[in-house]
Amino acid sequence: MIRVLLALALSVAGPVAGATLAHARSPLVGQLNAVATRYHEDPARLDTLREGLEQAVRDDPDAANFTALSRVSFIWGDVRAKTDEEKLAAYERGRASGRRAIELEPKAFLGHLWYAINTARWGQTKGVVRSLFLLPTVRDEIRVLLELAPDVAAVHALAGNVDYEVPGPLGGDIDRAEATFRRGLQLDPSFTGIRVGLAKVLIKKGQPAEARRELQTVLDEKDPSNLADWTVKDVPDARRLLESIPDR
Repeated sequence: MIRVLLALALSVAGPVAGATLAHARSPLVGQLNAVATRYHEDPARLDTLREGLEQAVRDDPDAANFTALSRVSFIWGDVRAKTDEEKLAAYERGRASGRRAIELEPKAFLGHLWYAINTARWGQTKGVVRSLFLLPTVRDEIRVLLELAPDVAAVHALAGNVDYEVPGPLGGDIDRAEATFRRGLQLDPSFTGIRVGLAKVLIKKGQPAEARRELQTVLDEKDPSNLADWTVKDVPDARRLLESIPDR
């Protein structure tokens, strides 16, 4: 149900407007906050962090550690997993960890965010039709996230991608997706994953010239909100989409 999260990214999967886990006990949480935007420099660090956070939730099963494990599971699934089976397992681990974080701290924004993003990415990887049973969960989580933090661009990235990916008869809405992406870009103009999502909407709506402008803006971005996502996901996606748009 979500391709960019993602871009993550979500594409889950993206910048979270300064939201942190200051109460976290494990130093690995702080390391993950740094690596999440620079994983392209040394992707193997994700392996170490993932293993360390698995141990952290065993040693100290608090909400912050489960939230961090949910987050790194999503990134690992997007960046390090080699097969769909590995991706699905990573996103499922992210879902379970996010769910546990929410059980421990029901009003914690980041727990809900990474639970929702992992759930949506699991559904996208499995296939929209085969994962429709998850759509109510994702919708409910988006509602909660908008109540907790309506001005965080990542929430609008998630919501826009769901409306783009899900067919109209099943609850998707291309016009709502466009409006949601545009709202996200108002909140964070450098969130390049959202801009790629908006370009996809514009292509689907038959507006190639505007889509090209959005994609070129991604390629020209000098200070992306998430440098790693921009490098690994958004630039390749923007180039691929530009090549797919007919000249006329």
